[in-house]
Amino acid sequence: MASWQAHVAVWMLKLRFKPRLARASGNVRRMRRLMTPLPFRVPPGVTITPAHVGGIAGEWVAGTGGGPTMLYLHGGGYFACSAEMYRPITAVFAQQGFRVFAPDYRLAPEYPFPAAVNDALAVWRGLIELGNSARHMVVAGDSAGGGLALALLVAARDTGDSLPSAAALFSPLTDLTASGDSIRANTRRCAMFVGANIGPGALLYLGGADPRSPLASPLYADLSGLPPLLIHVGCDEVLLDDSTRLAERARAAGGAVDLKIWPVVPHAWQLVYPAMPEARQSMQEASAFLKTMMEQMVPPAGGADPLVRGRRPRRPAGIGRDVDCAGDGRSGGTRADQGVRPTTPTTGTRA
Repeated sequence: MASWQAHVAVWMLKLRFKPRLARASGNVRRMRRLMTPLPFRVPPGVTITPAHVGGIAGEWVAGTGGGPTMLYLHGGGYFACSAEMYRPITAVFAQQGFRVFAPDYRLAPEYPFPAAVNDALAVWRGLIELGNSARHMVVAGDSAGGGLALALLVAARDTGDSLPSAAALFSPLTDLTASGDSIRANTRRCAMFVGANIGPGALLYLGGADPRSPLASPLYADLSGLPPLLIHVGCDEVLLDDSTRLAERARAAGGAVDLKIWPVVPHAWQLVYPAMPEARQSMQEASAFLKTMMEQMVPPAGGADPLVRGRRPRRPAGIGRDVDCAGDGRSGGTRADQGVRPTTPTTGTRA
């Protein structure tokens, strides 16, 4: 059963945000203004430090102690938002014990594809040059940032760079052709987006590039050799099929995937932390997944590398099981991925 906070958030977004964004479609300045949230108060114990990593500006978000490093890639359709706007998420990861670097990668249409991918890869290499071991790092992102995180994994694998231990993707935008059935089927239910505007919006980023390019739409990439993935998405999102098809294709390529489909919640609902219980639960589950996958990818002292031995990562208890979209007070069939089971991951180079 979805929380009353989720229902209220969806109602408010449909009333105030969705129609305004639809009317602003194609006007980058207006869309950027609409997608700028209210200032976020950084919680006690979390510090924000501006920095450059790999030549890309961004900010470190960290708690009181040290911890594993996370690269977080913000959403915004590749044309809007910034690292600062996603502090509601990065600050929570910092409270969960991660040292988070969130870059301000270049945005379209001023800097079209593949600028964002190049920047993400530059930051990833920069983090390793700072002395971070890839085995002790994870990647996360939401919406376009979730698609960018997946594209980064594909690009790093193809160039022979080390890969992180795991990745968490929140409502990722993985298909710029906008060909998923949910683009049409969920356009009325989605709290934020009109499905027909997803494809034209993608053109701002593509700049004439093929929308099926693997690094623009990583749904169509070779997904073999990637680290374990956690994917969280809402039942009613127009981008639902960007997640469900990704999970199917990644598993078919031999990857480990935990897909959880949530009832009622709006796109990238993690930004509503801590007001929405589903946001708190999603962030806690993502943190637990990333930590567990990272621990299992680090070989014990004097022991064999678990990747070499082909050991299957264990799933944290309770993750990827509560995926039933029924019981939310809405009639109709359930769109859920029941009984998610990660398979043995075929991973790329790790250091």
